[in-house]
Amino acid sequence: MAAEYIMSEGNYNIVLCERGVRTFADHTATRSISALSRRAAPEPSAIIVDPSHGTGKRNKVTPLSRAAVAVGADGLMVEVHHDPDRALSDGMQSLFPDQFDALMVQVRQIAAVLGRGVPLNRGQIEVTGAAD
Repeated sequence: MAAEYIMSEGNYNIVLCERGVRTFADHTATRSISALSRRAAPEPSAIIVDPSHGTGKRNKVTPLSRAAVAVGADGLMVEVHHDPDRALSDGMQSLFPDQFDALMVQVRQIAAVLGRGVPLNRGQIEVTGAAD
């Protein structure tokens, strides 16, 4: 109800970020994104999904990113690092640049099927247009 509370005061510029469930458990199931459905947010809120923190594992970031776009996420926050093993933080969940490039191709393909678009500038995955 946080978004509704903010909107009740007249501010409709809201972006909600889905990052999964906070836990110290090691397995991905408890950290995975809990609410990807576009219906989870009041209109006109945008939903951004953070699959890097939502899973905590590099090999899960791409599948969860694809799923998020397929069910209507408005954007993704994906961690990328050229040398994740030496990253100061979150290296285990960071994609390599070539993995990110491949993800961008896949996200554009999924978005196109849904009648949506993705900007071409590298470093930003923001799905535009409404398919709802």
